[in-house]
Amino acid sequence: MGTPDFSNLKAVYVNCTLKQSPNKSHTAGLMNVSMEIMKKEGVTVEHIRFVDHDIAFGVYPDMTEHGASTDEWPKLFKQIFDADILILGTPIWLGEKSSVAQKFIERMYAMSGKTNNKGQYLFYDKVAGCVITGNEDGIKHCAMGMLYALQHVGYSIPPQADCGWIGEVGPGPSYLDKESDAENNEFTNRNTTFMTYNLLHLANMIKQHGGYSAYGNSRKDWDDGKRWNFENPEYR
Repeated sequence: MGTPDFSNLKAVYVNCTLKQSPNKSHTAGLMNVSMEIMKKEGVTVEHIRFVDHDIAFGVYPDMTEHGASTDEWPKLFKQIFDADILILGTPIWLGEKSSVAQKFIERMYAMSGKTNNKGQYLFYDKVAGCVITGNEDGIKHCAMGMLYALQHVGYSIPPQADCGWIGEVGPGPSYLDKESDAENNEFTNRNTTFMTYNLLHLANMIKQHGGYSAYGNSRKDWDDGKRWNFENPEYR
């Protein structure tokens, strides 16, 4: 089997650090490891620091239609939706993903009722994973909530779709601090590499097959009365 070609793929990394640019983000440091792999594979890569944008709170596609004075989400969403792969990054605070990550998920949820040209929910045919950093426990807990939310709105999640780094429990060095030696952590480097390639493989397979078939999962067809092989007990 030859080397796969990923050059037709696009990936967007959304960093949900609490720090505005140009402040150092340890989450960006680990995300960059994955980004460099994708770039070397010919993937088009974009990076968004979510906190740098004026995004309103809410669960509607455009919150200026619901009382917000400004909302950059509609414009930013176009950039996110244009990508085949979404990688969501967050630091850990008090054992949880950041409030910025939760805000991002809520705004993604606002788009989940929309459908594509096959009548499927909008995020079908797209793939997602997550990157998590901190100096306290919680990588698996944060990944569990983030990956659940992304698959719930329609993203496909490949095997081992998360990676992360944490130091010792309690105050201590973070990912980019030299004393952490995080860049040489074998477990983190392996998981980051595997996650990156698993995202690429799944996105490539979906794209090569023209996306998911609409057989059995089209909201439009369901609303039009099609039930495929489903039989509700009340129909018997």
